[in-house]
Amino acid sequence: MGSPRIDFDKQGEIAFVRFNNPEAHNALTTQMWLDLRDAALKIAGDTSIRVAVFRGVGGKAFVSGTDITGFTKFTSGADGVAYEHRIDACMSAVDAIPVTTIAVVDGWAVGGGLNIASACDFRLATPGARFGSPIGRTLGNCLSALSMARIGGAISVAVAKRMVLLGEIITAQEMLDKGFLLKIIEADAMDAEIAALCARAAENAPLTTRATKATVRALTLGELPDIEAIVAQVYGSDDFRRGVQDFLAKTKAVPKWTGS
Repeated sequence: MGSPRIDFDKQGEIAFVRFNNPEAHNALTTQMWLDLRDAALKIAGDTSIRVAVFRGVGGKAFVSGTDITGFTKFTSGADGVAYEHRIDACMSAVDAIPVTTIAVVDGWAVGGGLNIASACDFRLATPGARFGSPIGRTLGNCLSALSMARIGGAISVAVAKRMVLLGEIITAQEMLDKGFLLKIIEADAMDAEIAALCARAAENAPLTTRATKATVRALTLGELPDIEAIVAQVYGSDDFRRGVQDFLAKTKAVPKWTGS
């Protein structure tokens, strides 16, 4: 079993970022989140890169979320606020990448995986890919305003509500129909499709790409409300602590939430 990590590779004008924790369906540890941020900053600082591709290792998941074991150390709502700030900082680095970004989803893209895929400009998926954020049926936590704006902007608020408020896991075909996915590609044809899409994106004028991305980012993620008090209430709740315990115990039933 290898140690969880982010693999970074550059091939000419294309950067490849791979989430490498297949034993845990590519759940991101704290260090992996920080390494994702650093990879995004590296891409942004290299003017020779024109395209960045994000992909999971193992064929079963893109990213299945955050490594939940870290939540066992939380003792107050302030810990939850600090956690969401860290995630926002890492995701903001991905948002700020000035070149075309592509998410390749093979398997599960849930929680943090959905967030990362939503930050990318284009998404390719295999037919069996699945998408969701069922935190209301598992952990009982919540998302930051930035994460909600990012996901809602990419998949629509209506679909985001289905994922969070109903805990629905949505198929690749429906996500294609909703416009979230660019294409559904069979696994054995994916590498060729990635190469073709990267080649086309790399031909675009870099200043056009940079300006377009900066404008869209300002329109969708600018001037967000401060919801720290809400986040603190949720992460400081008994429900959240119970949700984490039940999740790690692999309890199949939905926790009996009390709202406190």
